[in-house]
Amino acid sequence: MDDQSIVELYLQRDERAIRETSEKYGSRLRSLAYGIVEDAQTAEECENDTYLEAWNSIPPHEPRDYLYAFLARITRHIALNRCRDRDRLKRRALICELSAELEQCIPAPDDEGCRIDDMALSQAINSFLGTLDEEKRNVFIRRYWYLDSVAAISRRFGLSQSKVKTTLFRCRNRLREHLEKEGYTL
Repeated sequence: MDDQSIVELYLQRDERAIRETSEKYGSRLRSLAYGIVEDAQTAEECENDTYLEAWNSIPPHEPRDYLYAFLARITRHIALNRCRDRDRLKRRALICELSAELEQCIPAPDDEGCRIDDMALSQAINSFLGTLDEEKRNVFIRRYWYLDSVAAISRRFGLSQSKVKTTLFRCRNRLREHLEKEGYTL
């Protein structure tokens, strides 16, 4: 079933929407969650929570042309929240490491004015990603969206780990420069 038909089922409040979503995207959503929480049972719970959140979010949202991206964003947030809850006292090293890598090039929302500007920042980052060639964009997204390790990215794309690290370093520098040109102070 195509995405538009699935979204239509959600809009009609038909429970088949969840079954169709699970059949089409369940394994991908579970895999995304597992990459973050590293626990099969928790990843399955994140997947199920994604369906509930989608049920509650459609309507008003109608992600007819970007259903997987819509669901992946929900799954990612749920999984990250599970990590924060689970590791409240001892933060996961990976998330802290990735945050430290990106904090040098993305301004942190430290006040209400910055939070309002999130949409513009998102557009600036998307326009930056559009300037990267496919390999660099994929490496960047696998690292900072899917939270893949450098070793996993290396295996996935057949690159050396040093090339992946160098690519990420250069991309972060280019992102910083791009955001500064867009008027963001870092």
